Amino acid sequence: MKYMFQLAIIFGISFVGEVLNALLPLPIPASVYGLVILFSLLRTEVIKLEQVETVAEYMMAIMPLFFIEPTVGIMKSYGLIKGNVLALFIASFLSFLAVMVVTGLVSQTIIRFQNKKKSLEDENTQK
Repeated sequence: MKYMFQLAIIFGISFVGEVLNALLPLPIPASVYGLVILFSLLRTEVIKLEQVETVAEYMMAIMPLFFIEPTVGIMKSYGLIKGNVLALFIASFLSFLAVMVVTGLVSQTIIRFQNKKKSLEDENTQK
């Protein structure tokens, strides 16, 4: 029953994301709405991590299964893309690099902010 409750929470938030996507005229995918909502609810502790953790870990573990169908689709369409394989490879590689660089910079910024916040807290407790 615990797993059903956790799954219901995740699916409910996903449904709200779908509704927002249908109602708001913004070019934002429903999944992004759902992720932002879930993050906000977890951050404000309206939903505790323990309430979704087990099912979320399971879904992360089986995530590679969700890539089987697109991969087979690409393999079936190889005749259509074989003239553009190099361009697709270069575009994929450049986007991979961009994601890695931006992720690294954001991570460093967050770590610096947390260290600065911790040092200020340490100074205040020493006074």
